[in-house]
Amino acid sequence: MSIVIDEIATLFHDKGNQAYLGEQVSIAEHMLQTAQAAERARASSALTVVALLHDFGHLVHVMADDSADHGVDTVHEQAGAEWLSRAFGPDVTEPIRLHVAAKRYLCAKYPTYLDVLSPASVHSLMLQGGPFSADNAAAFAALPHAAEAVQVRRWDDIGKVAGEPTPSFDDYRPLLESCLRPTHT
Repeated sequence: MSIVIDEIATLFHDKGNQAYLGEQVSIAEHMLQTAQAAERARASSALTVVALLHDFGHLVHVMADDSADHGVDTVHEQAGAEWLSRAFGPDVTEPIRLHVAAKRYLCAKYPTYLDVLSPASVHSLMLQGGPFSADNAAAFAALPHAAEAVQVRRWDDIGKVAGEPTPSFDDYRPLLESCLRPTHT
């Protein structure tokens, strides 16, 4: 068993039960539902791990939990990607780092995408800089891992259903371990 997976599990269980920023689910429920959506889509192991851990930054950032209520973006995507880079490679960390930019991209590329977003997600979008300009959207689309981040973002949007049954975090341990960099197995 990997020590880093144990650390992730502890944070997931200890902090993941917090409300998810104005949604009807906890952070952990949201991440599990997003991972389940990836599994249902038959995503790769790495992309399923990205879906599971995409909001891990909410569990490790150092800002107040109610920062969004005060108009402050916690930059959770960066915090999560940095923390996870200790054990995972770019196939996991880069889509996590890009998943907020993917929301901004989707809003710029598909104006009706805003209609899909929950009120809490619209609020965070504004804190995160709003929809991209056309130039920024084109630059984002050209990035490595942008397509994966967009896919995770779409699963993120459907992972907010109160009471939805999901596998447990422990059910994903083997998958998480299979995606660790070789020095962390």
